[in-house]
Amino acid sequence: MTRRLAEVAARAGVSEATVSRVLNSKPGVSAATRSTVLTALDVLGYERPTKLRGERARLVGLVLPELQNPIFPALAEVVGAQLAQHGLVPVLCTQTTGGAPEADYVDMLLEQQQVAGIMFAGGSYSQVEADHTHYERLARRKLPVVLINAGIDELPFPRVVCDDASAVEQALEHLSSLGHVRIGLVLGPRDHVPSIRKLEAARSVLAATGTPLDPGLVAHCQFSLQSGQASAATLIRRGATALVCASDPLALGVIRATRRAGLRVPEDISVIGFDDSAFMSSVEPPLTTVRQPIEAMGRAAVAALLDQIRGDEPTDGELLFEPELVVRKSTRPASARADVARIES
Repeated sequence: MTRRLAEVAARAGVSEATVSRVLNSKPGVSAATRSTVLTALDVLGYERPTKLRGERARLVGLVLPELQNPIFPALAEVVGAQLAQHGLVPVLCTQTTGGAPEADYVDMLLEQQQVAGIMFAGGSYSQVEADHTHYERLARRKLPVVLINAGIDELPFPRVVCDDASAVEQALEHLSSLGHVRIGLVLGPRDHVPSIRKLEAARSVLAATGTPLDPGLVAHCQFSLQSGQASAATLIRRGATALVCASDPLALGVIRATRRAGLRVPEDISVIGFDDSAFMSSVEPPLTTVRQPIEAMGRAAVAALLDQIRGDEPTDGELLFEPELVVRKSTRPASARADVARIES
């Protein structure tokens, strides 16, 4: 019993005496604290006292596109911890190849009477040409919803967004200062809103330097290491000396493609990723990347959801967060490459 009290108290961030009062239905505990303690009890797998078994913690769906990119587990950890502190239990819904699509997860969550809201990160709301019917259903139901990442303007939900334009500006300014002129982009699908914003920013920044972006040095692909590798192989043949990527897995694919072309990073090709997900400082070479402020964004997203749960009207605007360029060893001053002569017409 003592061990259980200690574990629940640590998880809920309260004293053991407070946990004891909750479990024994004693007065002197606020409703929020009581809910937090009961949530901690559930999360740790302890059985509730008989008289408390009818009180179930409210659920929040956290819908992620994948878990292979380390940025999404990191976000889930931040969001899950914040939700638990407010008596809410996160339900992780991850899309996998051949598994349930995002719309099916929404249907399953709506069938649960205890769902207090849904948070999406990197979903189909970020793609202009995707089916958005399930989001429209949520809007009609007036269920609290928060989107993490840029999305289409038509959806009436709060959005917590990393500034894609600033990310590209920082990356390109860094590469330009190193003397790179043949700079390429490895982006997500053509209808992917964050990628559209990155492309627009790149055009603007490079035009201002007097070296307009070469359309032949822009690749659109799925967000995977394999797609990044395939796209980079083409851009390398076209003479790119530096590549800016829309995710860290794409950047790792670029590094693999560079090596398979008999070239080196950063001696022949400089590479910049996006996210600064786990272990990017430990790859070889350590990856220069643009860091998303995941901790701050996760907290803001939960705060926006809690506001709606309390009854506040949702805003459909964006809360922009400034990214930070983290310079490591995958970038260096430009050098002439022997294979630049193979630029495709």
